[in-house]
Formats: sequence, structure tokens, C-alpha cells
Amino acid sequence: MLKWFRNNIKGDYILWFVVALLALWGILAIYSSTCSLAYKQQHGNTEYYLIKHGGILAMGLFVMWLTHLIDFQYFTRPAKYLIYLAIGLLLYTLIFGTGLNSARRWLMIPVVHLTFQPSDFAKVALVMYIAQFLSKRQGKGHIDNFRKTFLPVLIVIVVVCGLIGIADLSTAAVLFSTSLLLLFIGRIPAKYLLALFGSGVIVLSIVVITLMNTDINVGRVSTWKARIENYVNFMKGDETAESYQNQQANIAIANGGILGKGPGKSEQRNFLPLAFSDFIYAIIIEEYGLLGGLFVMGLYLTLLWRAVRIVIHSPKAFGALLAIGLSFTLVIQAFMNMGVAVHLLPNTGLPLPFISMGGTSLLFTSLAMGIILSVSRYTQQEITEDEEA
Repeated sequence: MLKWFRNNIKGDYILWFVVALLALWGILAIYSSTCSLAYKQQHGNTEYYLIKHGGILAMGLFVMWLTHLIDFQYFTRPAKYLIYLAIGLLLYTLIFGTGLNSARRWLMIPVVHLTFQPSDFAKVALVMYIAQFLSKRQGKGHIDNFRKTFLPVLIVIVVVCGLIGIADLSTAAVLFSTSLLLLFIGRIPAKYLLALFGSGVIVLSIVVITLMNTDINVGRVSTWKARIENYVNFMKGDETAESYQNQQANIAIANGGILGKGPGKSEQRNFLPLAFSDFIYAIIIEEYGLLGGLFVMGLYLTLLWRAVRIVIHSPKAFGALLAIGLSFTLVIQAFMNMGVAVHLLPNTGLPLPFISMGGTSLLFTSLAMGIILSVSRYTQQEITEDEEA
């Protein structure tokens, strides 16, 4: 068994261990948070959602394992075409996609009748495109050229994030933040990034002020406005501005204390909407306490640390940018989810990677992790060869 493991599992073993712990934690939390719901909806079958999630998770881990065996340098070739495909899918979704709460985010996959969010695919495609674009310009004297480098990649970033933001502002914010970090790591001049950041702050401020002082009620605008108003009023001390979800999440966190109530002993899972996805971190804290919540947070920080290590040791700019970009996407999303659960951030609807119950989003998360492990596999081979030399 150990020999098979060494022959077939490559790359950073700590990353593999982190993923395994997150997946295990997710299985425990999902079973706890869905058993009552499954009992009511599935005629007493309390394991229904656990089995469903377990099947998708198994598929995701297989995708991750398969992807990590591919040389990451092969991803340079399709990067440009994948971003075109992502833009096309996002446009198609906005027009013909499946809608929910005034947002068209999903496409139906024929035959299997599964839905997926093109934004999940677009996140991977955009990071891959930026990494390929910037790596080609390293050392050629074009990296600080505004017209040839910064403007073309910025247009792609704005188009992709803009198309996602119409229906899913939080995902667009995560992706845009990741893109800026990638541009900074890719040695785009700070003056361009500061100008872009300043412009973004101004535009965002204007949008927020406009929403707060007008009666605009079109599409997702009403949802954004309500979330901003509730969050701002809560920060001002108005506890009545808390949503029902936040109230129940706060009760769950308060009940957890330091050590938690124990696995499967959550009470708020019966009252907290989306306890298995958006607010699963609150259930984790209720059952495993503050220490359990910090442990989960530490796992995501470990993921980021190992990704930074890959950047330091990777001799290929494309691999370094690809690994850190995908890692930032996962970690920023994780911390936004946890921030929402403890009410440090407005509600966003982002799942907790590898832990929240999900469908195709879990598959794309696994794909991203597989690519990171592919880069780490190559990096470790380089380190071993250098040590032997």
C-alpha cells in the first residue's frame, strides 16, 4: 500500500494531507448539518445528502489525482482558448441560463441533468490565462509596457469579472482580487496597480452611495442593496438589522464555546438556512468550538504557505503564477465564507472549499488543486535534482 502511494501520489504531501483533512471535515459537517433535513425530505433516509456529497467528492478527488499527473506546462497551450470559452459561457448563461433569485448563474448539462456555474470554470480559466500571459513577457522588456501588457490583460480581467459580477458579485470580487495579486507578483509596475486600485475604490464608493440613496430595484441590485444596508446598520450597533441567517449563525457560534458541543450535536442546524453550504463554518464552530474553527482556518493558511513555497522554488514563471493564483482564489474564498459566518462580512453566498456541500463547484475546486499539485510535483523534482547534483 505504501509503495503504491509513493508511486502514484506525487507532489507536495502536506498539500495532499490538507486536502484530505478538509474533505474529511466536510463529510462530518455535512452529515451533521443535513441529517435532519434529509430525514424530512427523503422519507427518513438521513444519509441521502451525505451519499450524494460523497459521490461528488470522490469524483473530485479523482479529477484532482488525474490532473496532478499532467505536466502543468501543457496548460499554457489551451489557456487563450479556455478564456474565450469562459467568456462565451458567461454570456450564454446571462441570456439563457437557469435563474434563481433574479440571478442567472447556472447552465443545465444535457442528459445527466446537472447544473454548473460557468463562473467556477471562468475562475480557473482566467488565472491560467493571466499566468500564461505574464510568463511570456518576463525578461523580454514588455512587462512594464502599459499598452502591450497591462492594458490587454486588464481588459480580459474586467470583461470576465464584469460578466460574473452581474449575477454573482462576491465571486467576481474574489476573482478580481486574485487577478490584482497575480499582476503584482507578475511584476506589473506598482503605479499601474495603484491607479487601478484607486479607480476601483472610487467606482465602488459611487456605486454603494448610489444604491444606499436611491430606490433602484432591478435584478440583483435590490439584493446587494439589502445586504449592504443590513451590514452597515449592524456595524452601527443596530442588532435588529441582522438577517435571520446571521442571528442563527451567531447563536451557533456562541453555543460552541472553546471546545464545542461535540460532533453531530449541533442544535442550530435545525434552524440555520444553508447550514450545509454558506454557513457550514458556524456549524463547525458549534460542534468543535473555537479551537475547531481555528484549526480549519489553519488548514487554509497551510495551503497558502505551501503555495508560496512553490513560488519560491519553481524555476518556471508560469508554474509559479499558476499555483499562487489558484491558491489565492481558494483561500480568499474560504476566508470570505468564514467572515460571513462570523458576521465580519456581508452575506455573499460563497461555499467553503472542500467542506461545503456542492456539485460541480467541488469538481472545479478539485481541478484547481490538481493543477497546484502538478506544479508542486515538478518543483519537488527540480529541488531533488539540485540536491543530488
